[in-house]
Amino acid sequence: MTIAFYGIRNCDTVKKARAWLDEQGIAYDFHDFKAEGVDPARLMHWIEQVGWETLLNRRGTTFRKLPDSDKQGIDADKAAALMTAQPSMIKRPVIEHPGGILVGFAADRYAATFC
Repeated sequence: MTIAFYGIRNCDTVKKARAWLDEQGIAYDFHDFKAEGVDPARLMHWIEQVGWETLLNRRGTTFRKLPDSDKQGIDADKAAALMTAQPSMIKRPVIEHPGGILVGFAADRYAATFC
């Protein structure tokens, strides 16, 4: 099984998730959305599957530096526009696998999904 792994190469959480997958011998195709961008249709699919609240990283520096006007009144469309314009605002990693989508890294969730 090969999974699709989306993230930012230098992100510590992405590094932990990749190391975990490597240790388990799980193959993945890596897409660095900071370098390569994020497909708006794929982003909308993720939003439909897990919700924009799960995907939007409000704790990150990129989001915190936004003007207050951009942080107010966020809905799915506004969140998608923000994440498309600045992929650093997407919580990382996002993993597409045959059973669904995982957002973030937690070894126990990964083990329950892949092992």
